[in-house]
Amino acid sequence: MKRRSLFVLLAALILVLSAMPLVAQDAVELRITWYDDGNEGEVLRDLLDRFEADNPDITVVVDTVAYNSILEQLPLQVEAGEAPDMARITNLPGLRGYYLDLRPLLEDPDYFESSFPAAVLNAFREEGDMEGLYGFPTQFTVTGPFINRTLFDQAGIDVPSESGDPVSWEEWTEITKQVADATGTPYAIAMDRTGHRFAGPAMSQGATYFDDEGNITIDTPGFRTMAELLNSWHQEGITPAEVWLGAGDSYAAANEYFSNGQLVMYMSGSWQISRFSTEIGDAFDWEVVPNPTGPGGSTAMPGGAGMVAFAQTEHPEEVARVMEYLIQPDVMREFTARTLFIPGHLGLGEVEYDTDVPAAAAALAAFTLEIPNIQDQAYDLNFHPQNFVVFNETRDRLTQYMVGELSLDEAIERIQQAVDEAIAAAAA
Repeated sequence: MKRRSLFVLLAALILVLSAMPLVAQDAVELRITWYDDGNEGEVLRDLLDRFEADNPDITVVVDTVAYNSILEQLPLQVEAGEAPDMARITNLPGLRGYYLDLRPLLEDPDYFESSFPAAVLNAFREEGDMEGLYGFPTQFTVTGPFINRTLFDQAGIDVPSESGDPVSWEEWTEITKQVADATGTPYAIAMDRTGHRFAGPAMSQGATYFDDEGNITIDTPGFRTMAELLNSWHQEGITPAEVWLGAGDSYAAANEYFSNGQLVMYMSGSWQISRFSTEIGDAFDWEVVPNPTGPGGSTAMPGGAGMVAFAQTEHPEEVARVMEYLIQPDVMREFTARTLFIPGHLGLGEVEYDTDVPAAAAALAAFTLEIPNIQDQAYDLNFHPQNFVVFNETRDRLTQYMVGELSLDEAIERIQQAVDEAIAAAAA
């Protein structure tokens, strides 16, 4: 009897032990490829921890990578059939055809669709698709310039935009040079190395990126004027050459020069607010000024990041549950408030931002005031299927122009050729 009882106990123990790995395997693991501008990855992790507590059958791993990996490596992975379950991206149309349609998987697809601008939802959709729900904007972004206010005060030079009169890029260039000279600051003015950041200033100079028939056109007087001005910054040594001339074929930002007090004026955008709130601290006073004006008026470039789901996932239902959780008003409101982002969700109402940095609150208000001035062509360009061809070719060919490898005529011709070829290939 004792042997039989011992056998029964051993058999029961074996069954229990053999079942334990199966229980651990019950939780589906999902992966998100993510990049950070500021603290948004930390905030996302907090939100997902709560989701996992309420949904023990799902675990979500956040793989944080450099932004250049999102631009350059993620498309290669997706096209090779190695997509993550979800990702945070900025080129919303760039991987059309690879996204997972969430509509049939969502509990409330009508809420999803009504929560975000139609132009953004359409950016994920292939031509002719009017209903697919593939992702959502994590935030809306607005481009514009930051200034180091302390340097203006030290130089005894008024900030020109405070007069209320329009200020051109040429005027800002001269004034920031005066401030840099008076304070011994290494650099007067800088712009991120991207055609997206270049486009708004070019439009203010009168560039029109679309002809009367809606075709993308590069060679306009305004485009040339801004390209020549950007080149002059390098020729005069008033901008950090490493940003545009030392980054190879990649995106590069000038945020470190600004954070370190080495730069008077920095053309970037609203996504830098959280970073500057942390990195600058009380080292100096900084603020956002209106976008400069010119023959074409004054305009920011719209933008933002989007969270997308990929059709290659092995767990579409679970992915849809994560996506639907992240767009709930209380979740999106907390994400927006803690990251200091302009909300991409239409239903959040007034957001109480989680900051005790007056400069951050003022910067958010300043960028919000820029939104009504954004030109229609800026939206059209940002959400065009070949937008990143325009942006990347502008970036790389203008660099070749500035280092003397191409004339400006040749650079513009190369950009137009690349855009035309990309559009033709997409239509084939």
